Amino acid sequence: MELIETFKKAKAASRSLALISEDLRNQILQAVADAIVDFQERILSANEKDLAKMDPKNPLYDRLQLTSKRLNDIASDMRHVAELPSPLGYITKEKTLPNGLRLHRVSVPFGVIGMIYEARPNVTFDVFSLCFKSGNACVLKGGSDADLSNQASVELIHEVLQQYGVDPDVVTLLPATHEATGEMLNAVGYIDLCIPRGGRRLIDFVRNTARIPVIETGAGVVNTYFDIDGDLEKGKAIICNAKTRRVSVCNALDCLIIHEKRLGDLFELMKPLLDHKVTLYVDGPAYQLLQGHYPDILLQPATDDSYGTEFMDYKMSVRTVASLDEAMAHIDQFGSGHSEAIITENEETARRFQTHVDAACVYWNAPTSFTDGAQFGLGAEIGISTQKLGPRGPMALEEITTYKWIIEGEGQVRP
Repeated sequence: MELIETFKKAKAASRSLALISEDLRNQILQAVADAIVDFQERILSANEKDLAKMDPKNPLYDRLQLTSKRLNDIASDMRHVAELPSPLGYITKEKTLPNGLRLHRVSVPFGVIGMIYEARPNVTFDVFSLCFKSGNACVLKGGSDADLSNQASVELIHEVLQQYGVDPDVVTLLPATHEATGEMLNAVGYIDLCIPRGGRRLIDFVRNTARIPVIETGAGVVNTYFDIDGDLEKGKAIICNAKTRRVSVCNALDCLIIHEKRLGDLFELMKPLLDHKVTLYVDGPAYQLLQGHYPDILLQPATDDSYGTEFMDYKMSVRTVASLDEAMAHIDQFGSGHSEAIITENEETARRFQTHVDAACVYWNAPTSFTDGAQFGLGAEIGISTQKLGPRGPMALEEITTYKWIIEGEGQVRP
């Protein structure tokens, strides 16, 4: 393995993190946040070179783009992480056995966390802040689209770490090659946990290839059900925000499910989407109602591929159902377990929906765009886990720690 020495250094650096006090960790995070703001032109210049290689019409362009405002927001999130309580050293369970042995279960870092992500340069700072605060070293494997942005970001982090006498190998950026991904996924004994963050192809590849433990941050095929008792004004605002706020992110709306007795309100619900030129892929009942009202160029009959697709674009499917049960069956079949929502004024219906629907985040009268670590008050996130073994939903400080048992005795021996 060509990168074996890199992985060894990351492992050694992870052990050195145990010697850094919580106060010093927080000082360093604040210093990196200041550097992001003070030296943002370096990062923006690198980002502009990455952007020049991508078609601005590509929906992923927005996800790749950094701006002064976005960098200030990233710095603000990092400061928030610094101000959060440390997730380390918590006693999550304690007991004394009949023989007098005292047991404590204590939260500790994983060690080295490997992160594989696509054209999302903000992830570089988010992962560093969460890993550093939680005592983990991180090995980053970004996509080629954002490579120059990632390099500039990690260089800035390294400069701050060196100013404080901290081993810069606590954050390592790998080459943006497929070969580096393969080596990371086989770094048994060096990387303790791998987290992929990206589309379905990337996640499937990591899950099927890795020889190290993986936590999936699944693709977001997101549905919202407008119930027979849904409020029209709430629905218009929620649907538009969920679909158009940022189409390239995993919490963006992909399919609107609507009760057949509310089809008369469908055009009103879709009106706000016209400003964003959202293309609709609709079933037969919805097509008949929208034809002649919604622009023909933006109205397409739904196909088998229209449902269960993460569009990451100004596109959305529409499905008509006759009941709550049919809506939930659609989500069972096509949802990805990421985020789902219901719009209704009927509390009993909402509670039934939230109880039945199997997803990491289930909303009532709110858009799925809130599925985000910072929005949940977690400071930032390393990804949205859609699996059930281990953490689920936004993964922040607590979710990237594990635990060990501390046992204290006075000479007891086992019979």
